[in-house]
Amino acid sequence: MPFYPQQPGSIGVFDSGYGGLTILHGIQQVLPEYDYIYLGDNARAPYGSRSFEVVYEFTRQAVLKLFEMGCHLVILGCNTASAKALRTIQQNDLPKLAPDRRVLGVIRPTAEVIGSLTSSRHVGILATEGTIRSQSYNIEIQKQSPDIQVTGLSCPLWVPIIENNEADSPGADYFVKKRIDHIMRLDPQIDTLILGCTHYPILMPKILKYVDRGVKIVPQGEYVAASLKDYLQRHPEMDERCTKHSSTKYYTTESPTKFKENARIFMPEEINVERITLE
Repeated sequence: MPFYPQQPGSIGVFDSGYGGLTILHGIQQVLPEYDYIYLGDNARAPYGSRSFEVVYEFTRQAVLKLFEMGCHLVILGCNTASAKALRTIQQNDLPKLAPDRRVLGVIRPTAEVIGSLTSSRHVGILATEGTIRSQSYNIEIQKQSPDIQVTGLSCPLWVPIIENNEADSPGADYFVKKRIDHIMRLDPQIDTLILGCTHYPILMPKILKYVDRGVKIVPQGEYVAASLKDYLQRHPEMDERCTKHSSTKYYTTESPTKFKENARIFMPEEINVERITLE
């Protein structure tokens, strides 16, 4: 069993790219006193179209790296990693490698609240191909609210639009409207749309423009943050292992310069970032 630092440390937030910054920002708004380490595997992004095996292996490497960096608690701020890797890491890896550490995802917190948000009991999921194919949202929502009908649709061009800083362009309007029209044709009774990719809140102005009035849009940041706050209150032993100096460190597997430029799309403040390798 590997040796990881036992003294209290930061909360880790992992994403394959930049979208997890929206999750981190949501968490910081609710829990500003904690320390955080953000790790983006930008050199190997995107994960959305990769196989289960590859996403699991890459996510496992990142989680273990964050454990090495002193994190006792890691949030997978990535829907694809949460869908394809979280369960295996929780059930197979943690008991063997780090039984006192915890890894949480972004899908369950959203699934837990969706029953209180929908009136028609018809919910839509807009996400990457990998998240839709995994059926993870369907499974988690069915556990919490078996009466809800879930319809999923992948939006393969939304992430490239955002990361190429085209979210405000007329071209973005075309692709956003196309996918929203498509999912509403699949089930016209949908009254709640989950943004099942952490990038998608950047497109919120366009999404609101093309959904019918009365359809709720559910970004994940606030629900993940509320769920994490509740988790720490219910697990004081884990809360004691999380340091609280209101600091955040950023790491990327890509160029720090490139990360800083793209991070401006997702976060208002200037950040410092270091390069790191995963293996």
